[in-house]
Amino acid sequence: MPIEAYEPPYYVAVFTTVRTQEQSGYCETNARMEELVKDIPGYLGMDHAQTPGGLGITVGYFRDAEALTEWRTNAEHRAAQERGRAEWYQSYTLHVAKVERSHGFLRG
Repeated sequence: MPIEAYEPPYYVAVFTTVRTQEQSGYCETNARMEELVKDIPGYLGMDHAQTPGGLGITVGYFRDAEALTEWRTNAEHRAAQERGRAEWYQSYTLHVAKVERSHGFLRG
């Protein structure tokens, strides 16, 4: 189930990746990051998608820029970023945007 539509404005960080063959420790670190980000005041949630061809997309939702900055500068997160560049990612892009419009649909 995708993250609900929140009342704007809020922020999204869209992290798109292609991973390398070397994935030792990735799952454990990813699980730790998912637990750690939940402690950030203003964190709203996260959506993930992975294609069979290896393209991964993670979208993090944050109430304000301060919450996003706290996550970006978290020491444990920064260490995971370094390891990702060294081992786990062939390439990645990060897009940060302010959401100005948001709505959802749920078949009832």
